[in-house]
Amino acid sequence: MKNNTQHKLTSYLTKYRLITDGSFGTYYADKYQTNEMPELANSSQDETVCERVTAIHREYIEAGAVLIRTNTFASNTVLLGTDCDAVQENIKQAVRLAKSAVQKSKTQEERFIAGDIGPIPIDAQYRTEDAEKEYYRIGRTFLDLGIDIINFETFPDLAQIMPAIKMLKADAAWENRALFIMVQFSVNQFGYSAGGVSAKRLLLQASQCLEIDAAGLNCGVGPGHMEQIISAADMGRVGSKHFIALPNAGYPKRVRNKICFHNHPEYFADKEIRISDYYGVDIVGGCCGTTPEYIRILSQKLERTKKPRVKINAEKEQITVHAKDHAFFKNRTPGKKLIAVELAPPVGADDEKVMDAAHFLKELGVDVLTFPDSPSGRTRVDSVLMAQKVHRETGMCVMPHICCRDKNAIAMRSTFLGAHINDIYNFLIITGDPVPTLVRQTTKAVFNFDAVGLMNIARDMNEENFQAAPITYGGAINQGRVNLDAEIARVHKKMMAGASFFLTQPVFADEAINRVRRIKAETGARILCGIMPLINKKNALFMKNEIAGIEIPDEIIDRYPEHSGREEGEAVGIEIAAEVIAKTDDFADGYYFGFPFNRVYMLKQILSKL
Repeated sequence: MKNNTQHKLTSYLTKYRLITDGSFGTYYADKYQTNEMPELANSSQDETVCERVTAIHREYIEAGAVLIRTNTFASNTVLLGTDCDAVQENIKQAVRLAKSAVQKSKTQEERFIAGDIGPIPIDAQYRTEDAEKEYYRIGRTFLDLGIDIINFETFPDLAQIMPAIKMLKADAAWENRALFIMVQFSVNQFGYSAGGVSAKRLLLQASQCLEIDAAGLNCGVGPGHMEQIISAADMGRVGSKHFIALPNAGYPKRVRNKICFHNHPEYFADKEIRISDYYGVDIVGGCCGTTPEYIRILSQKLERTKKPRVKINAEKEQITVHAKDHAFFKNRTPGKKLIAVELAPPVGADDEKVMDAAHFLKELGVDVLTFPDSPSGRTRVDSVLMAQKVHRETGMCVMPHICCRDKNAIAMRSTFLGAHINDIYNFLIITGDPVPTLVRQTTKAVFNFDAVGLMNIARDMNEENFQAAPITYGGAINQGRVNLDAEIARVHKKMMAGASFFLTQPVFADEAINRVRRIKAETGARILCGIMPLINKKNALFMKNEIAGIEIPDEIIDRYPEHSGREEGEAVGIEIAAEVIAKTDDFADGYYFGFPFNRVYMLKQILSKL
């Protein structure tokens, strides 16, 4: 059933700019001097505690907020530490309290209530797929309670919430109900989200989603930085969507173990009015640190009548750039398989063996040399600096691995810039191995985002920094993942983020070969199959039992003699490698060799058998 009903909020926004409430969480903590999650108050058996929620909603309404958001930012199973039924009850009570606040308010002007949904933390126990389902359940709960505005706020990207948004819109259309979806992204001072996506791209993606009615930015930055980010993002990118700007009051500081914000409501209001007037923002309000006083002053100063959106950068000169392609596969001879070889940078300062191996592989005509980025979380020579030296001394095409474990977005961008000015254009982008437990107390992993997030940064840098010579990047495939459909979906996401090739984990068994063949068939990705010629039984057992992600069946291990000499063990590894290559010849675009202890001379014998 098609929904032809125009939402009341849409009608309002055709004439007026909308003022939302400010922060619920930080104001609740300050007002009641508590560190307890405000969402817990929704379900409290103590009615005086519940009344705290209603009181804050009423304060914002009386300050001039036309739209209030339910006290449900953290109402999910992970943050509340409870089950789905308890979360639904919590949301039910939050909606009751918000409706009560509207009914008790003294104003005669219409007020809107939005069901508020914040990000659900993802970890090893709670997967992305679980979060996608829970976002829908939360949204469906709001619909069932008569809430027809749903606000997704403080998200790093659209990926996790789009399935829920599409299903909720479909539900509303089937029920002939008007549903208004609001989405806000959180970015840092540099305009990037925790997922590594720029504000410009986030707004562009939101503008292309028919199911989203309003999109914009909230949290992360104060009003001054938000204005800069909005200017750089070019508001034309939101298209016909209503645009939202809900900055923080500023930046917090810790006083006596409490997070506090400077109280500058006049400055905040002036900045918000400038953002709204100059950029045609439709929905204004506040996030962390803002109070009813902020909203009161903003409401008093803001002229509600709509103003046209200014076209930013509309007259920027268009320059045609002829990009130079440095992809390692650009000159591939038809029918010839690509050959990539991994060289592990040394753990110390002696690089003689690595350099000798590089010169040897150059003579074999290898297409690209790759350099892992401190695999297993143990320090080695920096992958980019190692690649730079090899490229300088051999002239070979090099590909450092870049992982998300050790650096934040600022450092990652610096790494790409530094590599680019040193003529390094190919990268393998991976999430990275965790830091070993023994050193976890003194060494902390960063993991601000995963491989897809870093690929998004690389894609943005190609548009902004590397137009004349874009970087080429690819990702890893874990064909041994239990849920192969999830891995295939992951490959699709990486391709959407600009990945142009993939390297698999080492392949040994027929089952693994068939799994890679299926990934190739369903994605069309350029795939280099991982080949690891093990050198003896001891090496095979170690890799099987102590290296995550590498699956070696017992029948492979049994082919190695119990006590073999060096040549005998290597011969078995070479024979198995040649067999795998023959079995994957019908679909593999090339091969990605990793030799234990950098025994690269084995490659010559493997190639001679093909």
